[in-house]
Amino acid sequence: MHRVASSGSNGGSVRTRKEKKLTYVFNDANDTKHCAGINCLDVLKSSVSSDQSYLFTGSRDGTLKRWAFDQDTTFCSATFESHVDWVNDAALAGESTLVSCSSDTTVKTWDSLSDGVCTRTFRQHSDYVTCLAVAAKNSNVVASGGLGGEVFIWDIEAALSPVAKPNDAMEESSANGANGLGNSQPVTSLRNVGSSNNISVQSSPSHGYAPTIAKGHKESVYALAMNDAGTMLVSGGTEKVLRVWDPRSGSKTMKLRGHTDNVRVLLLDSTGRFCLSGSSDSMIRLWDLGQQRCLHTYAVHTDSVWALACTPSFTHVYSGGRDQSLYLTDLATRESVLMCNKEHPIQQLALQDDSIWVATIDSSVERWPAEVQSPQKVFQRGGSFLAGNLSFNRARVSLEGLNPPPAYKEPLTTIPGSHPIVQHEILNNKRQILTKDAGDSVKLWDITKGVVVEDYGKISFEEKKEELFEMVSIPSWFTVDTRLGCLSLHLETPQCFSAEMYSADLKISGRPEDDKINLGRETLKGLLGHWLAKKKHKPKPQVVATGDILSVKDTKKNLIASKSEDSSAANDPVYPPFEFPSVSPPSIITEGSQGGPWRKKITEFIGTEDEKDFPLWCLDAVLNNRLPPRENTKLSFFLHPCEGSNVQVVTLGKLSAPRILRVHKVTNYVVEKMVLDSPLDSLAIDGASVLGGPQQLFAGSGLLPSGSKPWQKLKPSIEILCNNKVLSPLMSLATVRTYIWKKPEDLILNYRVAIAR
Repeated sequence: MHRVASSGSNGGSVRTRKEKKLTYVFNDANDTKHCAGINCLDVLKSSVSSDQSYLFTGSRDGTLKRWAFDQDTTFCSATFESHVDWVNDAALAGESTLVSCSSDTTVKTWDSLSDGVCTRTFRQHSDYVTCLAVAAKNSNVVASGGLGGEVFIWDIEAALSPVAKPNDAMEESSANGANGLGNSQPVTSLRNVGSSNNISVQSSPSHGYAPTIAKGHKESVYALAMNDAGTMLVSGGTEKVLRVWDPRSGSKTMKLRGHTDNVRVLLLDSTGRFCLSGSSDSMIRLWDLGQQRCLHTYAVHTDSVWALACTPSFTHVYSGGRDQSLYLTDLATRESVLMCNKEHPIQQLALQDDSIWVATIDSSVERWPAEVQSPQKVFQRGGSFLAGNLSFNRARVSLEGLNPPPAYKEPLTTIPGSHPIVQHEILNNKRQILTKDAGDSVKLWDITKGVVVEDYGKISFEEKKEELFEMVSIPSWFTVDTRLGCLSLHLETPQCFSAEMYSADLKISGRPEDDKINLGRETLKGLLGHWLAKKKHKPKPQVVATGDILSVKDTKKNLIASKSEDSSAANDPVYPPFEFPSVSPPSIITEGSQGGPWRKKITEFIGTEDEKDFPLWCLDAVLNNRLPPRENTKLSFFLHPCEGSNVQVVTLGKLSAPRILRVHKVTNYVVEKMVLDSPLDSLAIDGASVLGGPQQLFAGSGLLPSGSKPWQKLKPSIEILCNNKVLSPLMSLATVRTYIWKKPEDLILNYRVAIAR
């Protein structure tokens, strides 16, 4: 504890750029389930080379999963993790390439039959990428569209082929493992389409791949469709029109009007002549692109149409959307039938054999009977109606309760997901978070270990929150959100280093009583523990030019550097309260100086990652124990005798001490000051020594059972008060200020001789 000098002007330096943050995402104990809504589906059908079929799903939890079928069961055979935000669409380009797009503005390609290897990341889009389209018989051609209004057409084979390393440092994509870390492969400038729709290729020193741009959308693109040969592309979005392009050149061939709201989904037949569109105006339209006109309008749904799937002959369409209903419609006769009702809006559909996979904003996926080969069998079950031309007719029928019962009551198969977290509360100890999921289950998480401390089941969230309330004040050192359906904790410098606790309070043995632990740094050490272990055992490369010999001095310098790094890693272990699990470990989302954001499980690091992959402040804290200057770690207060007390005045000026300092330390200071008239150096409140003080100032023998805290060995006869309330010796100054003082002014503490009770 020391007196505060008069403060002058501290014109601190202004941070010129925002540092990159590090986020860690908790994975569910059962990592084979999605924990947020399913945005997309695709089916890899069995072929000559493989008799195994697979279902691929992409979720709002940021991951994709591959599901295999074994007789009557479906199981997760791989998780594809690299996107750092919602996966919005996924499509198979041939048998071995999976393409995905995300709200993280990237398009990624994956080896679909691997354990989750990301082969390329493309960062051309300026905003969320919402949709993809592939050519069934020309698997190299893939189109992507997004909220920025851009539509890019990619030649996947050309994009994935090795390219020469460019002279410039601009790298647009990366490949190496499941998160795209490692050696980057460049993509050159894009081809620009002028107002005349002619393609112009910009000159570039790099020989990398450049996609074709279909330029013309002024607003967001929500839907894309391509014919089998990859010679026709249709797009739609918030402009309510359909635009038709030649994907080989990027030139626009026509624009079709008819919908009165956003176009949300598109389908093309194999030849590219007929197109089906679904819209937020609740209508399905059938277009003849050869005649450039709308042939039929189908009023089947009572709300937005988000998903369409067609029979191979393009004679019947399955449709779903916001009204949570799946319909089958005969495009020729306009006859429709309600196939099933869901509990959530339907996001996407995928046909497999004689059944249909249905994805909703829920985390589970269901497979329903569909009679794809002979759809008439569904109509024979009864309950069909004629789809009208006007949307309000269907809405009126629905309101009047005239909807027929669905043709099917139960799905054939259900792939269950985990319930997403819908509510959370950070507890005052800033180490635990109480959560409630969509299934009303309440859990308590330890965020410095990444595990569920307790699963309370279905109880009142508010009541449990009140029950867990602690009168303790610790600075906020992280932020949290549940956008991915699970807890995502964000660490930013310097805020993440603002919270400290005593080792004893964390039950860390073998440390001095006054030893302070920085929660942010220790959490980073725990998260990067596997990386540190791999890094430590990696052989140090010694680059020697041909014909050169390392001098004795250079060799010595390398050895010293190597030893210091090894010893710092060995002498700085991860403490038990910060050990993250190896089973269902958390994932890290961050970015370094190159390549853009990435996501990877903490157990999958290979030890070669460096400042190109991690933020520099993070490495500095973990490897060198260098923390940025922190504000508000100290707290100013005045120490006065209680009014009417005959105790001597021990100090006149303002005092300063760490925020986490316990009240019993202030008591020790007062006792020592009263006796010796001036505190010893060892009386500094943030010092490591524990003071006893003269025997005559302590009531009773002062002896407590062994195992008591050192300050309890002699019971002080001095009490510390704030706002006339006697303070517990275990309270920190920050807690006193927050819950007892409750004023913006400097804290005032009073002391007196303890009143016998």
